[in-house]
This record gives sequence, structure tokens and C-alpha cells, in this order.
Amino acid sequence: MLPCGRPLLELTVRLKLSFEKIVEVTVTTGTIKKVVSERGFGFISGEDGKEYFFHRDGLTSSLNFDRLAGGEKVEFEIEQSPKGARAKNVAAA
Repeated sequence: MLPCGRPLLELTVRLKLSFEKIVEVTVTTGTIKKVVSERGFGFISGEDGKEYFFHRDGLTSSLNFDRLAGGEKVEFEIEQSPKGARAKNVAAA
């Protein structure tokens, strides 16, 4: 019990809930534009007209980085990074 008479568990739950945040995820589609295989990254031309960086670690199991040649249709999530928007969870469309 806390000095205010509330059980400690109740206070912990309320604090946890007050720090939860809602994350919005934008999923879009595009085409692999360029692959820099020796450095492990590439670029996607989004259907919104923007270009997005992606890293090989951002691909889902539906794509094999070593087999990308450019021109593949993909869908991906957009996340903000210190260097700007980038693609993550890149999957075959």
C-alpha cells in the first residue's frame, strides 16, 4: 500500500498506461530503383514520387537482397530517421 491508500499494483498499471503511445504506420508501394549490393542498401521509387533508402536488414523474408536487380514491385513502411524518410519491412508486392 502507498501512503495515499492505493495498492502499488494499481498505480504501476496506471503509470504504464499513461506512457503508451500510438504509432501510425504508413504503408505504400513502389519499385526497387537501385541496389548497391557491396554496401548492403538500395533505393525505392515510391508511387508517391519520392525516393526511399532501404537497408538489406529492412527486407522481409519475401525478398532476397542478393537477388535484387532493380524493377521489383514492393510494398513497405515509411519511417523517419535522422537522415530522412527510409523504407522498412520491405516486401514483395
